[in-house]
Amino acid sequence: MGVMAAERIKLTSTKSPLWCTIAIIVLGLGLAGVIGLTSKLSLEAYQKDVAAGADPGVEPFLPTLADALGGVTGFGVLVLMILAALAVTSEYRFGIIRTTFQAVPKRDTVLITKAGLIGVFGALLTFVLTFGAYAIAKATAGEEAGTLLTLTGSDAWRSIYGVPVYAFLCVALAVAVGSLVRQSAGAITLLLLWPLLIESLFALFGRVGREIQPFLPFANANHFLGSDQGIDWHWGPWGSLVYFIAFVAVVFGAALFVVNRRDA
Repeated sequence: MGVMAAERIKLTSTKSPLWCTIAIIVLGLGLAGVIGLTSKLSLEAYQKDVAAGADPGVEPFLPTLADALGGVTGFGVLVLMILAALAVTSEYRFGIIRTTFQAVPKRDTVLITKAGLIGVFGALLTFVLTFGAYAIAKATAGEEAGTLLTLTGSDAWRSIYGVPVYAFLCVALAVAVGSLVRQSAGAITLLLLWPLLIESLFALFGRVGREIQPFLPFANANHFLGSDQGIDWHWGPWGSLVYFIAFVAVVFGAALFVVNRRDA
């Protein structure tokens, strides 16, 4: 309980968690509104072309629930990972980690508490934002453009309750990466480039890349959240969740091992 209280004070006594939380809210809800308005304009343009007898060229954009939650699951969780990584790397940067480990010789407890505290916060925040993003996207899209934005069916609800699960796991991964890298710039760069760039590059490698894609961690996480991504999966969404959990557990386990063996 003492470690938890100390980590809570660290988290609430600095400004970076506040600004990161504001960024997550703005990105999560703002992008949902943009997606809703875009779908409405797309449908109106399509209907106008059809009424005029012209060829629309492309089908209108009708967002799914996964699309509406993209601001939360995409950019919002990325900011949450930055917050989690900074919670570790900032202590290494200013030398506070030595004092922390002197007060708590069992270093496993420190990392697990950091991941648990920030993870629960992130899970609760993203869970609330998923309903906000859904409501905003539904309202801005209108009845016709928002016809696919429903909360009926197991797939739709998995997109909702899967977000806090995904957020918690990403926080644990970010804490682990921050502990392994120790540098804020290096950890943040890796956490941003990994899901945004590195995994997408495998699509350029032809057949070899397509065979590797089902084993990419963030691709599996997105598969669990409802995004098929055009990948030929070897398992279903729940299998992808198990795969991502196993991946996070391996990285977090490596972080615990290294932290206990390496000097602070």
